[in-house]
Amino acid sequence: MGEHGVSKRAKAANRKAAKPETRLAMVRRARRINRELAEVYPYAHPELDFRNPFELLVATVLSAQTTDLRVNQTTPALFAKYPTPEDLAAAVPEEVEELIRPTGFFRAKTKSIMGLAAALRDDFDGQVPGRLEDLVKLPGVGRKTAFVVLGNAFGVPGITVDTHFMRLARRWRWTESDDPVKIEAEVATIFPKSEWTMLSHRVIFHGRRICHARKPACGACPITHLCPAYGEGETDPEKARKLLKYEMGGFPGQRLNPPAGYPGRPAPPLGGDA
Repeated sequence: MGEHGVSKRAKAANRKAAKPETRLAMVRRARRINRELAEVYPYAHPELDFRNPFELLVATVLSAQTTDLRVNQTTPALFAKYPTPEDLAAAVPEEVEELIRPTGFFRAKTKSIMGLAAALRDDFDGQVPGRLEDLVKLPGVGRKTAFVVLGNAFGVPGITVDTHFMRLARRWRWTESDDPVKIEAEVATIFPKSEWTMLSHRVIFHGRRICHARKPACGACPITHLCPAYGEGETDPEKARKLLKYEMGGFPGQRLNPPAGYPGRPAPPLGGDA
């Protein structure tokens, strides 16, 4: 009788847990995740080193299929030699290839960054435009890159749907899509426009540090109470702590020149020891 009662309670609990979440409940949970991530990462920021819109644009293009750390270790020499769009557009391609080789796909990336530099020189008086429709016309620049530049160099709100954002938005059931443009549109309906840029930073920070693709550190995650995917990763707190990356794990971050307030250690230059 007792076992039967327990079984019934368990089944009832399972049914309750399996009850579909309403749209309103999802939105409230999503906004709470954003608020709590803001407390965990009050220092969230773009993890590419840059001093102006041109440097951020080039660095973002170079960041495809590699880490921001590797880009940050590579761009100082590139920008020292080619500080302006005019300089880069007039460069010898083979010399640019050699400078950006550490970022991978260096021939295609050289074509993109020299092409966008030429377009900036010829069509925009050497200035990076501050409009989405202009940015996406530049070689190698898609919506994701454009929103990174708009949000962080021009203060224009945007949602950056990179691989981390896409993964976490699906894990948190903000979307079921795997199309970046659809995810961007769906998430945009959940959060106020004023939150879009910082939301992007917080989600990407969390994806890089705790909610990893292959082995999320669930046991060390501060928002497990809001996560429908809890348990997909390591739930043991001690084992989970060993999975933490960058400042969360006591390691150097991705930027050689992090902003004020960043609690971790700066990354070493190319060839330097961590």
